[in-house]
Amino acid sequence: MTAKLTGKARSDALATLKGWSEVQGRDAIQKSFKFADFNQAWGFLTRIALAADKADHHPEWSNVYNRVDIVLSTHDAGGFSEKDAALARFIDGLAP
Repeated sequence: MTAKLTGKARSDALATLKGWSEVQGRDAIQKSFKFADFNQAWGFLTRIALAADKADHHPEWSNVYNRVDIVLSTHDAGGFSEKDAALARFIDGLAP
């Protein structure tokens, strides 16, 4: 089981994530992405889905035309974990 990040480990992990913010009232992080069109947004989601499924760590997300909103939290850990930080870094590597 993955452990929830706390203390210095948590602040260190959050410091590596550009543009991600903590979700008020939840132990989770979030970020919004904007693309030229729906096709680019959907391709982005598809690449994330393949990696997330392989890692058995699935994001919460929504897509409206060219906008993608993502929330990451490790449910079995009860909050933000290294799995979320790793997936956020992967997602940022895909973003334009």
